[in-house]
Amino acid sequence: MKVLVAYASERGGTAEIAEWVGAELLRTGVDAEVSPARDVTTLDGFGAVVLGGALYAGRWHREARHFVRHHAGALAERPVWLFSSGPLDRSADEGGLDPVPGVAKLARRVGARGHTTFGGRLDPGARGFLASRIAKRAGGDHRDRDRVRAWTDGIAADLRAVSA
Repeated sequence: MKVLVAYASERGGTAEIAEWVGAELLRTGVDAEVSPARDVTTLDGFGAVVLGGALYAGRWHREARHFVRHHAGALAERPVWLFSSGPLDRSADEGGLDPVPGVAKLARRVGARGHTTFGGRLDPGARGFLASRIAKRAGGDHRDRDRVRAWTDGIAADLRAVSA
């Protein structure tokens, strides 16, 4: 089964998490392809999907939302997992954060098997009025690669069970 790992990222942190997910799936023997969500035109050829989106002001990245709306029918026919990236602290690692309401609604719409939130990354020298203000107080890399790996290993186990 080939898995699409799609992502919507503004500053590259979520894209990098998607690359980690894809690499871990490959390491466990799952065929995976990583792509920006905006570049995906069809889900033909993919048996499962992992979709990640950056969080901004409590909303999932617009390209992730568009991806789910555009491919809702095809997603509902496949195993789907969602992840969010964004808290600029360690709160995502301290316990399961519930998905923000918009992501929870999209997850229900496509019957997602799971969702998790990972910490985000914001360069302390980020440009832009709002980003630079936030970066001064919370900039840095708050992602936990081991947590990403463990979550992805769970997906790989689920996919093996589905394929069996």
